[in-house]
Parts: sequence; C-alpha cells; structure tokens
Amino acid sequence: MDRQQTNCCGARVDCAHCDIRPIAICGALQPMALGKLAAIAGTRRVDAGAQLIQEGEPAEDVFTLTEGMLKIYKLMPDGRRQITGFLIPGDLVGLAYGDSYIYSAEAVTDIVACRFRRGSLLALMADYPELEHRLLSRAGNELAAAQAQMLLLGRKTARERVATFLLGLAERRGIDRGEPMPLPMNRSDIADFLGLTIETVSRTLTLMRKAGLINLPDKHSVTITDMAHLQAASGD
Repeated sequence: MDRQQTNCCGARVDCAHCDIRPIAICGALQPMALGKLAAIAGTRRVDAGAQLIQEGEPAEDVFTLTEGMLKIYKLMPDGRRQITGFLIPGDLVGLAYGDSYIYSAEAVTDIVACRFRRGSLLALMADYPELEHRLLSRAGNELAAAQAQMLLLGRKTARERVATFLLGLAERRGIDRGEPMPLPMNRSDIADFLGLTIETVSRTLTLMRKAGLINLPDKHSVTITDMAHLQAASGD
C-alpha cells in the first residue's frame, strides 16, 4: 500500500480547483475557508487490488475519493466476504465512530484520494459547522442506502437485484440511457455485493441483453438501452 502523502501547496493537492469538491463534503466550505482545509489535506495513491484501509486498523485517517473506484467489504471468520458498497469520486471513506475501521476498502481500479487526519478534520468541523452538517447529510444517505441494501438482499429476486444495481450505479454516475457506463468491478465483486453466485450474475446480465434492456460491449462496461423496462425489472 502506498502511504505517501503531500500537503496542499504548489504542485500538491489544489482544493480550490478540485473538480470533485462540489460533490464532496468539502463542497460545504466557502472559498475563504479552503486554505484551512488544504493545510490538513494530503494525497494517497493506491494501485488496483491494494487496500486503502483495513478493518480493525486504528481509524487515524479519513479520505475523499477523487479518482477511481473502491469496494468496501467485511470478512466473516470463515473467510467469506460481503461487499457492502462501491465508492466513486466524491465519496467519503474511513470515518469511524470508534477507534478502529469497521470495514476494509480495496481499490477496484488505481485510485487517488484526499487524506485527512481524523483529529484535524474533526477540529475543522468545530470551526465550520457547515462541514459537519454536510457530513451528517452524507451519513443519512448512507443509512438510507444500507436500508435499501437490506431490502435487496432479503426480498428481491436475482433479476431485480441486478437491475437495481445497474440503475443505482447509473444514477450515481449521472449516466443516461444509451451512454456507455464503466463497470470496472469483476463479476465476482458484483456477486458478493448482490448476494448471488458469479454464474447467476453472468446469466442474468446475458438474459437482460437478449431482452434488449442493456448492451454489454465488453466485460467492464454496460449500456442501458431501455431504462423504463430496466426500472420495471428492478421491482421498485
């Protein structure tokens, strides 16, 4: 894991001109406050397949993903894995309410993230309540997503799960009907997220393609060709 970081100055992280800032928690800050944010920020780069954080490690750092994709997951004692989410630029990673991280985060692709020391970020929130309000809003969204995931795993069919997954990713990425959407995770990752087997995920995607709901140009991209029918297939 690459743990090197730089502070926000010169050729380092430029908070004021960051394309991700409007959709990240730091978007709550006015331009005059960005200097204080920049003073506590750094950059972390992690190669695909390597971990950004590991469950059980001291929760010393908080990250905002700026490039690439992460998967967050928990391991059971027997080694089985449950992926609980895929994170994209703008998402916050690693904010824990205890002393340790409660999940692991692994890079699906090469990633870049802004790194903040937890204590420094919490101190900044005390000075800028709008930052804390944005964080609480994000926490509420994560709770809603967790509840939706419980419904998906507990009640939905395989077809409904795959359709819900594709629609949710498209919404988060701002992808419209007919636009190619990157699908950088492998079929095993999708299966572990949806509580299905790899074979079921592959078969369901193939059936959706044959039904004209999606196109599959290659293993790592998908195009939604019939948004209305895919929405109906999701069961929502």
